[in-house]
Amino acid sequence: MEFKKKAVKKTYRRDEELTKLVSGIIERVKEDGDKELLKLASQFDRVDLKNVKVSADDIQKAYDFVDEMTVNSLKFAAKNIAFYAENQFKCLQNMNVQSPVKGVTLGHRLIPVERCGAYIPGGRYPLPSSALMSVITAKIAGVKTVCACCPPSQKYGNIHPAVLVAMDIAGADEIYSVGGAQAVAAMAYGTETVKKVDLIVGPGNRFVTEAKRQVLGDVGIDSLAGPSEVLIIADESSNPAYVAIDLLAQAEHDPHTKTILVCTDRETIHQVEEALELFLSELKTNKIARQSWNDNGQIILAKDDEEAVKIANEIAPEHLEVQTKHADEMSEQLHNYGSLFIGSYSPVAFGDYVSGTNHILPTMGTAKYSNGVWVGTFIKTSFYQKITEEGCRNLSEACMHLASVEGLLAHKKSVEMRVK
Repeated sequence: MEFKKKAVKKTYRRDEELTKLVSGIIERVKEDGDKELLKLASQFDRVDLKNVKVSADDIQKAYDFVDEMTVNSLKFAAKNIAFYAENQFKCLQNMNVQSPVKGVTLGHRLIPVERCGAYIPGGRYPLPSSALMSVITAKIAGVKTVCACCPPSQKYGNIHPAVLVAMDIAGADEIYSVGGAQAVAAMAYGTETVKKVDLIVGPGNRFVTEAKRQVLGDVGIDSLAGPSEVLIIADESSNPAYVAIDLLAQAEHDPHTKTILVCTDRETIHQVEEALELFLSELKTNKIARQSWNDNGQIILAKDDEEAVKIANEIAPEHLEVQTKHADEMSEQLHNYGSLFIGSYSPVAFGDYVSGTNHILPTMGTAKYSNGVWVGTFIKTSFYQKITEEGCRNLSEACMHLASVEGLLAHKKSVEMRVK
């Protein structure tokens, strides 16, 4: 393994100042509710709102600002996201089985959370696709009420129309024009207008991530997301232009984005670098993309396919592209990633928008033990048992003995009373 380019900056770090700032926002929202949300919208978003809740009339007006092609594209994406989530849901089922011990029935029930909060980022770019990913999946899982939060746009004085339209198409039950740590606080603890939720999902900036960390326990969360990531495995058969533009497609998200090329061919690396410079001179997003690539981009020359796979599995990236001669075979050996894109015609962009897989994914190496948002994110697997008098007798001896070993005498007596 040889590093041809190393990252020069850490992409995410918590600091004491951030922790204190977010903690203060959460406490003020808990204490002052809507008043603080409106104040923070003016302070951070530079929008003076009369109410944080978006009305049905506001949602319908948003369609006037969104062209027909965008609406149709959102509906196309929504259909594919729903298809994928519905088929995931079919893989889940309730269980009811007879235990090997006579008189004992065991099982579990799949129970969706009642209220979910979906956070939709609204900073540098409007992200209607994120609204589709979280809200559609939650509704297919059976969540009764999905409330969606997004920062207001200074240009429109409310949530960006494309995002509002996406929220409506996705089926959001309640929509609030509130962003940042204050949105997380409002969903976690409730205000006069925003009712408390059971679970918060969705990506956000470092303030949102820190707020989710601080409210965890009082409410559930999907994950603590860091900056976006892509790792591309390439070889001598790869198209350097495809590799380069896919790296920049991720880099243009944010200056902190992590972009990594792992390649087994030195000449291909050289051609990718040339293509990167060419595209950077053409892209309107080149300022962000160049800073991201310069600060956080990495190029690793792997000695062979086996080492390339080993590197990818160790990094466990959010997005993993395999653009190699034997992409299918190599993909079978990869097991740490948020979402996998196999072959030269599978750029991350398809997963971000329209293929159907969810784009809310684990980052910062957490793909080693976690997965992206899916229908199961919104469903509790709740256990049950039904034990007859016969089953009680059959379980009693071992149960009472173990209770005695642990010194929990009321446990023992609760069984003993039934068998005597």
